[in-house]
This record gives sequence, structure tokens and C-alpha cells, in this order.
Amino acid sequence: MTNELTPAELKARLDERAPVVLLDVRQDWETKLCRLANAVHIPIEEIEHRTDELNSADEIVVYCHQGVRSAAVAEYLRSLGFGNVKNLAGGLDAWARSIDPSMRRY
Repeated sequence: MTNELTPAELKARLDERAPVVLLDVRQDWETKLCRLANAVHIPIEEIEHRTDELNSADEIVVYCHQGVRSAAVAEYLRSLGFGNVKNLAGGLDAWARSIDPSMRRY
């Protein structure tokens, strides 16, 4: 099992209405520029105090700008026993380039 989803894989999961939780770990100012619909926003520096807002049984896809911060958060959640956590490979930047060219890039 891989710990990452490509933007195309995530789009397929969303298109099939799979019950997936999108976790945005970027800063507030970043979420104002662009974001995925229905994402839960918990900035990376708050994650250790807010994990109770997440269900460890859910499939969770963590994302940030380029996939570095979200990879660290995904690993952290797995270390706490979250069983199905994936990182969005390349982050929202890759999503904007390959899936949604109308999304604002920064």
C-alpha cells in the first residue's frame, strides 16, 4: 500500500463519491488563495492539539502546497494509529497543474 495518492487518483476517488476526508494543513492565508471543496482545515502547527477532530477509521487525504508538510502530517497521523492516511503527491500545486488549471497557483 502506498502512502501517497496522485492528483488523478484523488480526482477519481472524489468523482466516485468515495467517503474520503480532505485535510488541508496549510496556513490560513494559503487557504484564502485556493482550496479543495469540503476540506477540513487544520494548520500543521495545530495538528497535534486537534487530532480529536479526525476519525482514525476514515480514509484521510492530507494536502498542502507542494506535498512536503502534508507528508509529515500523514506520517504523524499514521504514528498515532490512523490506519488509512494518504498524502496528496505534489500537493495543491500538482492538483492545479494536472486537474484544475483554473485554480489559483502561488
